[in-house]
Amino acid sequence: MLTKLSAMKTEIKGISSMAMRQVLAELVDAFQRRTGWRVAIESVGGVDAARRVQAGEAFDVVILASDAIDKLVAAGCVQAGSKVDLVRSGVAVAVRAEARQPDISTEAALRQAVLAARSISYSTGPSGVALARLFERWGIAGEIQGRIVQAPPGIPVGSLVARGEVELGFQQFSELINLEGITVLGPLPPEIQIITTFSAGVCTGSPMASAVRAMLDDMNSPEAMEVKRRQGMEPA
Repeated sequence: MLTKLSAMKTEIKGISSMAMRQVLAELVDAFQRRTGWRVAIESVGGVDAARRVQAGEAFDVVILASDAIDKLVAAGCVQAGSKVDLVRSGVAVAVRAEARQPDISTEAALRQAVLAARSISYSTGPSGVALARLFERWGIAGEIQGRIVQAPPGIPVGSLVARGEVELGFQQFSELINLEGITVLGPLPPEIQIITTFSAGVCTGSPMASAVRAMLDDMNSPEAMEVKRRQGMEPA
């Protein structure tokens, strides 16, 4: 099927959230080597990615948080029935390299670390929304509001931490593990861990639907599981 489609178009074009950048780089490279197809996936802030797809920008595949894909399906921007879950990703906490490392091993300890931090940052994606709700549940949202540094879409929280602009950073573990200049303290305690499922969908009107489906099947193959775990994620 992929060989037959080659006369129509020679490249799969996609867009994804930043959280998927590293794992997609490996998975796409493996797919390209096995099939000879070219794939170009742009990684940006998830909110921006969804906006661009909704605006009608031409993509063949979009990879975002599961609920964002559902919204794009409902809006007619992603083909119904084409959604494929790829990975499950948790949130971790980081400080600048060589900085004091607070205890985050329990919910109570993490709450104290947040209260003690001079500045806190989290992303604009679904994990950031969940963290804001957690801080509200803890009853500290008002107290720490002036210390929250919102990372602009597409800018990794970890980079703010590495530059010393933020003392305590929360982001997908996959976005923190390969970043220099920070120390990852660990994942959120299990009782409050925030898990995001990242999914892919075929963009409506794409002439590459068959090629995209073959690529997504490849990304969920047994061989892909090791890549996902190495990049701090779990197979969906």
